[in-house]
Amino acid sequence: MTQPDTPEDPATPVRLRARLRLQAGADIHLGPGRVDLLEGIAQTGSIAEAGRRLGMSYQRAWSLVKAMNGAFSAPLVDKQRGGHAGGGAALTELGTAVLQAYRRAEQAAERAAAPHLRVALTAVRQPHGQR
Repeated sequence: MTQPDTPEDPATPVRLRARLRLQAGADIHLGPGRVDLLEGIAQTGSIAEAGRRLGMSYQRAWSLVKAMNGAFSAPLVDKQRGGHAGGGAALTELGTAVLQAYRRAEQAAERAAAPHLRVALTAVRQPHGQR
């Protein structure tokens, strides 16, 4: 799962990272944080746990799930209520397809942008001792 923006290991070389958004007007239907949340739900089977891993509250995670479910022709996440089994969540078939398509688009964008940003990528200062 992609982690939120945090300081990287200084020994890590500079890399290009695409940040895509599916947007209609001011409404963001899909973006890096929402996709990370979908990926976390797929991995953990839990909206709460996926949110915790991303440093967000359950309220925020559930709000994003509701927004995504409402933005698409069918829900991306299926939530089961608690009870004896404790509830949980899973991506729907559409949710899995959207997640996979987004990750492929990120990779394609990075490949497409790299030649155009080569000068910038090679000109970024490396930490002392990394030259």
